[in-house]
Order: sequence, then C-alpha cells, then structure tokens
Amino acid sequence: MNLFSRSTSRRAVTNAAPAVPPARATSGAVAVPDTGLAALTGEWIVDPAHSRIGFSVRHAMVSTVRGAFTEFESRLYFDGRDPRRSRAEVLLSTASVQTGVEQRDDHLMGRDFLDARTYPHIRFASTAVELAGPDVYRMIGDLTIRDITRPVVLELTYIGYVTDPFGYQRAGFDGTTTINRSEWGLTYNARLAEGGALVSEKVRLQFDIAAIRTVPAA
Repeated sequence: MNLFSRSTSRRAVTNAAPAVPPARATSGAVAVPDTGLAALTGEWIVDPAHSRIGFSVRHAMVSTVRGAFTEFESRLYFDGRDPRRSRAEVLLSTASVQTGVEQRDDHLMGRDFLDARTYPHIRFASTAVELAGPDVYRMIGDLTIRDITRPVVLELTYIGYVTDPFGYQRAGFDGTTTINRSEWGLTYNARLAEGGALVSEKVRLQFDIAAIRTVPAA
C-alpha cells in the first residue's frame, strides 16, 4: 500500500453482485446474519473521498469542537456468512488533523496532545467482531495513540450496499465510541475560573464509512 495515498488504485467491478438486505434478528433470539450478506464477503477499503473519521469533544464546558483526520489507510475484510471472522485495520496520520482553526490544529499536533512529530500515526486494529442486533455490529479492537494501546468497543451500524454508476461495489457503515483521552497519555488540560476543564476528558470518535470492494489482481 502507498502510505496515505488518496488515489488508491482500484479496478472497476464487472460482475457486481446484486444488492442484498441487511442483517436481521430472529424473533426472541440472538441476532443472526442474513444469508444474503454472503455476497459481501471479501476485501474492502475505506474510500477517503466519501468517508469521515472524526471526533468531537466538549470545549469550555459549553461548546463542542469537531474535527477529523483527512489522511488514512485501511484494510477491511467482511465475512457475511460469519461476522466473527471479519476484521479491520485503520492507520491515521496525526499530522492530518483538521478542526477548521489552524492555530487549534497546530496545538493538537503539538506535544500537548498528539505530538505528531514523535507519533505520526494513530492505529486501530480489530480483535473481535460480534453481530449485536439488526444491522448492528460490535467491533472490539486495540486503539494505539502515542504508543499507548488500549481496548475499545466500536458500535457499527450497517447502512446498506449498492453498485455505483462506475461499477464499484460500495457498503456503508456508521460507527462511534467514546474514550477517555487521558488513558492514552493525552493529559494536557487547562482549568476554567469556575473550576471546570477547558477540554473534556471524554472524546467521541466517529466513523462514517463508505467502503469499496477491492478486486484481486489478475
């Protein structure tokens, strides 16, 4: 893979599988995958042009700052027959963080927070996947920030599946989890006159994913 390349090479899919319904839960039983999802089994990547990997955090106790990482790589495998065999790995460039305010972005990339010079990447790698309910997957994984690795649980909602006008097979997922940033060494904080924190310890991570099926080389 070309690290943080936005122009990932993809071949158009000529024999696209038909659209399939999402996973469903049987009444009164643990959710089971819909058999139609077997058509989605295979390797996928996150489409950077139509996806967002971001965060939100409370600022000064009264407002919310939102940002995103604009450069990342991914390796995804989805098993529609047995979701437990699915896996994901995402590598973010810490120097690509953007919140819309240059001075704030520089602060986030600095030593008080991400220290992008020393720790150029944030990495998420799944360790287990469960079908939690209709259209909902629970992905457990290891999140590494500033070389500190801790487990997180990501709730993913399956949005749907299409073949776009260019022949690419696409699947959509929305995911979220909340972390305590101090557990990853992000301990900087200033205090307000009223005694509260300038930046909340809790950070909500958001994954708006448009995945594209990759095609093995001939």
